[in-house]
Amino acid sequence: MKPLNYAILKYFTTVEEACADDVIEALKGQYGNFKGLRKPAVIEAVMTAEANGLLEETRYDLDKNKELRVYYHAHKEGADTINSYIK
Repeated sequence: MKPLNYAILKYFTTVEEACADDVIEALKGQYGNFKGLRKPAVIEAVMTAEANGLLEETRYDLDKNKELRVYYHAHKEGADTINSYIK
């Protein structure tokens, strides 16, 4: 099993875009009991990846509870970097 942050980054190379809720839903089967799979920690991991140039923001909206959802994607260079380090 990959470290959770690796799994989060790798997930973004398999989808067109995703928000923190999408990441949690996709990874809960394997990582559901990890504290790092809670929404604040996932948002922090995704924002760190964005700050490091691996992901970029694509859009945002509000969910049914009026909470902000920010969507990101791995652009070509980011995906190439992620895939070169995480097999």
